[in-house]
Amino acid sequence: MFTVRRIQENPVLSPRAEHAWESVATFNPSVIKTDGRYAMYYRAIAHPDALSPSPIGQSSIGRATSIDGIHWEDREQVLLPEETWDAYGCEDPRATIFEGTTYLTYTALGGYPYSKDNIRVGIAIARDGKNFTERHLVTPFNAKAFVIFPERVNGKVAALLTVHTDDPPAEIALVLADTIEEFWSTDFWASWYEHWKDFALNLKRDAQDHVEVGATPVRTADGWLFFYSYIINYFGGGPRVFCTEAAMLDLHDPRILHGRTYPLLVPEENYEHYGLVPDIVFPTSAIIEGRVLRLYYGAADTTCAAADIHFDHLLRALNPSRASRTFARAPESPIISPRGTGFEHNATFNAGAIDQNGSVHILYRAMDEQNTSTFGYARSDDGIHIIERLEKPVYVPRADFESKRGSPTGNSGCEDPRITVIDDRLYVTYTAYDGVHNPRGAISSIALQDFLDRKFDTWTEPLLITPDAVDDKDIGLLSDKVDGEYVLYHRIDRHVCADMLPDLSFKKRVSRCITVLGPRPGMWDEEKVGIAGPPMKMTDGNWLLIYHGVSHKNYYRLGAAMLDPKGLTVIARTVDPIFQSSEQYEVEGIVPNVVFACGSVVRDDTIFLYYGGADRVLGVATASLSTVIDALS
Repeated sequence: MFTVRRIQENPVLSPRAEHAWESVATFNPSVIKTDGRYAMYYRAIAHPDALSPSPIGQSSIGRATSIDGIHWEDREQVLLPEETWDAYGCEDPRATIFEGTTYLTYTALGGYPYSKDNIRVGIAIARDGKNFTERHLVTPFNAKAFVIFPERVNGKVAALLTVHTDDPPAEIALVLADTIEEFWSTDFWASWYEHWKDFALNLKRDAQDHVEVGATPVRTADGWLFFYSYIINYFGGGPRVFCTEAAMLDLHDPRILHGRTYPLLVPEENYEHYGLVPDIVFPTSAIIEGRVLRLYYGAADTTCAAADIHFDHLLRALNPSRASRTFARAPESPIISPRGTGFEHNATFNAGAIDQNGSVHILYRAMDEQNTSTFGYARSDDGIHIIERLEKPVYVPRADFESKRGSPTGNSGCEDPRITVIDDRLYVTYTAYDGVHNPRGAISSIALQDFLDRKFDTWTEPLLITPDAVDDKDIGLLSDKVDGEYVLYHRIDRHVCADMLPDLSFKKRVSRCITVLGPRPGMWDEEKVGIAGPPMKMTDGNWLLIYHGVSHKNYYRLGAAMLDPKGLTVIARTVDPIFQSSEQYEVEGIVPNVVFACGSVVRDDTIFLYYGGADRVLGVATASLSTVIDALS
């Protein structure tokens, strides 16, 4: 469980009109640090040359310096096209200090029109660490993105490169040499290329996807940390999505993969959406500063940007042997299963919960043989073991808008309860569905003491609180007022929305969608998101939101986000899921591969998360609250 935080100063480097050589774009930065000062090498693009056959401006390599890695100065052009094999441009530098010498590898454009026959790898050498007085053609075949490891691997000089980038499918492959001079030896490459597939890394999840080398690997105690570009649907099957991922490679044989992340960075900000080539984030450098790893990347092929990752959190996510920082299901799960008769004939799942008078009170969704949903009640003293479970439902459909109108065995009723206690009154928000009209949000309430005394005949009449013409679900009410108003969460289409309510009379339905949280293209929550339970207030006034996210393959997973004191702005959000299906009762059921939560309670430092497994049973998972907060801090 970890987060990626773009720095507020982004983009950290942008084109300058007064510098002709970098007046169009400055991107794909490679950063090294020596003697306490940073040097950034980046691709710079000028306006097109009227005498050049290429309609694209010439690419060269620029350099800027910094004392903090964020604010850059002393920008200068350090590598221009000079050789026949790079005469049409020098692109995308990767800098490495290896055995006291600075090496700058780059994509060399040797002709126009650009093609697999004239795009290769070049290398420039600065033996004094600054002046590049020597350069060589590296690969005699089509390749890009060549990174040199900063130290030897088992006595060998090591590098990673992308082979056949312009004649895909491309692969990322490992190169090992006795001396660095072999990297510009045609005899060396003739021998290596004959067996290059033996050196390829297995990083693709689907055949239609594409990978490309990103940043120079960083040595850690667990292995070589390697950031790379992963392009979903490169060969079709859907929209292309440029992602950044991380992998942990074996220290002694980097072809061996020990762990990898989900996409951890995708285009979300304006400077990533708009530019020469829209919707691109491309990782090109990583620097470790204490407990923080700073990832530098190109944004929309126009600017340089940076994001920070808690280094230890990332390492833990990449190491399957370390204790999990995510939620762990209780061995007793599922804690409630359908009895096969009566109101819970088919399913018992998706529960809201509150902790009162030493007991966790659970309100769960049940489905009978006709797939009518009602709410059942159960109680646990320790949050896991059920010590009381009523034989009859405690909340049933009462209004026309939740009574069955469609197929006699079609879904209908009261679905997915979420509980909020305000001023000694318990409010239950839920999805009301009649089997014909759009699912809509509804609410009812009961005096808290009546609820605890099992006086379930005192529920107020249910009211619709979302519009008729909109599919609006995942309803939740914040427990505290914000600026004198109540915050109601709901999901429209793919987003978590909010609306502000002056009171709790609900005489007026929801009329606004203040977007709070949305799906992230290419990531595990790319299709839609919705709240799990109502956000939980933290001691600092912020709100912890657990939410569900759906992938394009209809897998339901859970993530976490920290909201500001008003409950409307995301401060931090986990990159990876905090919980996902793995047990048979979560993978197989009425709807497979689903974990879906509607409520949580906190006792001391433990969060008890109640979730539905595959829309059939109810489970519970626990995690350390301080660990979750730490991941989001």
